[in-house]
Amino acid sequence: MPVQIDLLNDDPRRRATENARAERHPEKAHRPDQPVARKPAWIRVRAPGSALWRETGELLKTSGLATVCQEAACPNIGECWEKKHATFMIMGEVCTRACAFCNVATGLPAPLDPTEPERVAEATSALGLRHVVVTSVDRDDLPDGGAAHFARTVEAIRRRCPSTTIEILTPDFLRKDGALETVVSAPPDVFNHNLETVPGLYPTVRPGARYFHSLRLLQRAKELNPDIVTKSGLMVGLGEKRNEVSQAMDDLRSAEVDFLTIGQYLQPTRKHHQVVEFVTPEAFKAYEALAYAKGFEMVAASPLTRSSHHAGSDFERLRRKRMDSKSSLTQA
Repeated sequence: MPVQIDLLNDDPRRRATENARAERHPEKAHRPDQPVARKPAWIRVRAPGSALWRETGELLKTSGLATVCQEAACPNIGECWEKKHATFMIMGEVCTRACAFCNVATGLPAPLDPTEPERVAEATSALGLRHVVVTSVDRDDLPDGGAAHFARTVEAIRRRCPSTTIEILTPDFLRKDGALETVVSAPPDVFNHNLETVPGLYPTVRPGARYFHSLRLLQRAKELNPDIVTKSGLMVGLGEKRNEVSQAMDDLRSAEVDFLTIGQYLQPTRKHHQVVEFVTPEAFKAYEALAYAKGFEMVAASPLTRSSHHAGSDFERLRRKRMDSKSSLTQA
């Protein structure tokens, strides 16, 4: 029987892991400890450790690249790495913001590495990726928020892996005029920017961001290039109400977002925002049905859904749906 792990339950392994993570977040040290609820059975995942998982880890280690799989403590790392899937996190491992939900370290980032775009392209080729996801930390310290570095990374992947489809998951480029235009002109196949939560929770969950700015970013990306698939994600279990999630869906559809992901928030340490609710798989199914009814072309909603989880297969499904739709219109 596969070994199951539950890093937030009260056992020595969980406590050691939590202490190590807490050192990454000195800005959260003054916060009172938040209770950590025992995760239900449907959240627990198989411990990674297969030969393919180790092989992927070694390749990424050799390349000197960071992944959001590791930095954000993604629960799907075992499944994805066994399939040689990884989400590259560019522009360093230190973020300039301190969101209450995030496990990425906060502080003053190092200067950009000009060799990184080519190394991402090389790793994409070595892993044999047909679809690659590239994300980043927030770089509020840079004049363009890192937009040109994103564009160079997309261009490097295009040169080395011309048949690979490219998805980027960007920060909000708040107060960075021209940054979005730089990124969209690269261009990626999928432009993803996560709302993360409902507007009423932004002051506590995502205090450095602005809900309506993020919506406008997604809308503007579609205006700049209507052929780009736009995508966004929400976490649930932070204390939001169902009607608030429904309204966020409406807002995203008003911004012409094509693809929505919804997943369960999991608390990295006791200093992070607490899990208010573990949303049931049945409730996720209801969210999925609601999102499709509102007009999203593709929806991924489950407790373990993350922005880049199954991103390649979901994008391919979306492309097939569009091709089938065009074929039906032609025949009609």
